[in-house]
Amino acid sequence: MALVIEKFSFGVGDRFAHQGKAQLAAIMKAAEQGVEIVPVWNKSNREHQTIGSEVASCRAAADAAVRELGWEKSHYVDADHINLEIVDPFLDSSNFYTIDVADAIGQPSDAAEVEAFVDSVSDLVGSLSIEGISEPLEMTRETIAATANQYLKAVQLAGEIYRYIVSKNGEGTFVTEVSMDETDSPQTPPELLVILAAVAQQGIPIQTIAPKFTGRFNKGVDYVGDVNQFEKEFEDDLAVIAYAVKQYGLPGNLKLSVHSGSDKFSIYGPIRRALEKTGAGLHIKTAGTTWLEELIGLAEFGGEGLELAKEVYTQAFENSEALCAPYATVIDIDPACLPQPSDVAGWTSSQYVNALRHNPQHPEFNSSFRQLLHVGYKIAAKMGDRYLDMLDTCEEAISRNVTENLYERHLKPLFLGEGES
Repeated sequence: MALVIEKFSFGVGDRFAHQGKAQLAAIMKAAEQGVEIVPVWNKSNREHQTIGSEVASCRAAADAAVRELGWEKSHYVDADHINLEIVDPFLDSSNFYTIDVADAIGQPSDAAEVEAFVDSVSDLVGSLSIEGISEPLEMTRETIAATANQYLKAVQLAGEIYRYIVSKNGEGTFVTEVSMDETDSPQTPPELLVILAAVAQQGIPIQTIAPKFTGRFNKGVDYVGDVNQFEKEFEDDLAVIAYAVKQYGLPGNLKLSVHSGSDKFSIYGPIRRALEKTGAGLHIKTAGTTWLEELIGLAEFGGEGLELAKEVYTQAFENSEALCAPYATVIDIDPACLPQPSDVAGWTSSQYVNALRHNPQHPEFNSSFRQLLHVGYKIAAKMGDRYLDMLDTCEEAISRNVTENLYERHLKPLFLGEGES
């Protein structure tokens, strides 16, 4: 029997594999309110390399949390942003694969292949009316060919990666997501439709797709862009997916995936309304916000916990250029807004927490401070056991913040319509 992911899934990153129970507790609180969401623990190869962790540690931490809290529903472990070069270490421990083909976007395909593809989707040519989209999609052979030139090579690569995983683990044993979000230009609904047609031709039983949406999805802070435009685009994409499922025989549970979806408070309401209107599913990833809640918990604990949190910031400040470089496209830090480490050294617990906790209405909140620390987990990784031991010492404060953050700021506004900003 093929592995079929549930309607709502929530990707939770856990940099140091210590917060699985606290994360799952938030999922379980939502279940108590009648909303079934399944957890997907995700950790990329880059994160494993940065921290020095083994790939299998993510599965071990997830399974331990599920076992200790008695969670009897599904849970998943995501081989996050994999490609052919790095997938092998994930094969034994993952049942969800985020196939990242963004680097292949824009690589032109053979002209004959493009021509053959356009012929195969000639039903799209013309004025295409799709239920749920107010205006017909106007598509010509030329626009379809242009989209194919941009994306066909990437979809073919996704097919190659998918078939490789099948050759190792067997068909129907994992959930497949195709990710195209880490690129410069958002995909329009007509482009998404062409991409899905190509995915179907590759025989990929895709269950989630992560397009790039309009606007900026910076790490750990709110969405930057036109919320009304995002809402229309999101709803149009849902309509395109529903059409492609029927037209091309894609899996009936295919759903949108929102990457870097953590703390995108201003679009949670539009997403929830679209889901309610259409009955569609959703996969959303919160990535590294749990690491920030660890720092908040350390600071709240006070004493040695607060001092360690201050030390992390000092070292992040001193190494900011190197820390920010890999994330340059998904952070917007104003150096002038970063407090001097000498000032932070004199902060109280509440000052540190207020600057870091994502409450944009708080006068002490500092978006640049938060983003620098978001990418600064390498500093804590270098501290090794000293950092991990402090997580254990401050466990109560940290776990309380992790659970509250996920439930109050993410799950409630997304799925229960409560707590929207």
